[in-house]
Amino acid sequence: MSSPGLRERKKQKTRWAIQEHAVRLFVQQGYDATTVEQIAEAAEISPSTFFRYFKTKEDVIIQDRYDELMADQIRNAPPDLTPLEVLRRAFARSFQSITEEEADQALQRARLQLSVPALRMRALDNLQDSIRYLAAPLAERLGRPADDFRCQAYVGACVGALMNALMTWVREAGDAKQALALINEAISVLEEGP
Repeated sequence: MSSPGLRERKKQKTRWAIQEHAVRLFVQQGYDATTVEQIAEAAEISPSTFFRYFKTKEDVIIQDRYDELMADQIRNAPPDLTPLEVLRRAFARSFQSITEEEADQALQRARLQLSVPALRMRALDNLQDSIRYLAAPLAERLGRPADDFRCQAYVGACVGALMNALMTWVREAGDAKQALALINEAISVLEEGP
């Protein structure tokens, strides 16, 4: 897997800066009281630049790079792994690849998603998109069409277990090590039963 070029790294840096300022402002003044213009000003960009990175104010909290990281891990997993091993590896390695700062921001964004009704609904909509996105490379590994229902259902079950782990992590305000342990335990439940 090649590393991103300079242009992509600059775009990602700008995206993270926008998200960082948005999260800070949402925590300080509340989600509804914070405007796109205030976020843009804090990030030292124009509102039109904000909308080049995020279509809506909700997207600044909902969008992240984790689906892409997990999909790459699914594509690049060794061929001898079972589907559950592929997904466990993808979830864990993707989480391990983010910095502590990114993990802290993910924790803050997750708290906002749980506490702001508009964000909670948008996150739910995004969840189905994520499931389809992650199911496509798994289906490809299995020689099935990208929109294979069984692969989507399987990934949905695994994402449900992952969400339970992450919700526990958010409630307990744990560290990255705890999150990884919870992810592993959640996938183990799918493997072994309750």
